[in-house]
Amino acid sequence: MTGARRFAPATERNRGPIVEVLRTGLPAAGLVLEIASGTGEHVVYFADALPHLTFQPSDLDPANRASIAAWIEHAAVSNVRAPIDLDAAASKWTMAPTPDAILCINMIHISPWAATLGLMRNAGAALPPGGLLYLYGAFKRNGAHTAPSNVAFDESLRARDPAWGVRDLEAVIEVAATAGLALADTIEMPANNLSVLLRRN
Repeated sequence: MTGARRFAPATERNRGPIVEVLRTGLPAAGLVLEIASGTGEHVVYFADALPHLTFQPSDLDPANRASIAAWIEHAAVSNVRAPIDLDAAASKWTMAPTPDAILCINMIHISPWAATLGLMRNAGAALPPGGLLYLYGAFKRNGAHTAPSNVAFDESLRARDPAWGVRDLEAVIEVAATAGLALADTIEMPANNLSVLLRRN
């Protein structure tokens, strides 16, 4: 760690493939809210690659917010706002202005199911018609893991916290639908992960 900056090894491996999906999925202009921004490495990389957009990072962890702020300063990107304290599971998000798109990377499996329910409810309320909710991470498909490595990953998550775990993609899509978010695309990604693109009806 350099100062407040934190580092996540997976970020360098997945950020390139993710940004290529985002190039075609995100709007031509507007505000992009990132939920659970973690270290902040993703958001500064996206901001540099997509300078026509403004990014709003968020995280519950004060140390992560400090890391995000340090990464923004280090990367010298002008299209990233200061990180905010935002709980995906909150009954209602209070932020202004409302986002044109929302990103949520590697959060759903490392949080209680209530966080997914809150994410969908709040994204459905905040996004404009056609607005994108982008999810990235490991998912089960039709109730089964997609690779042996994901079985081990799921076991390690549940050992850390029984409320965590790799989620069923179909269950996530079903919850999204109740919030007015429809599946637009599912894209296979490296390391047995998925990009899931949901759009506001």
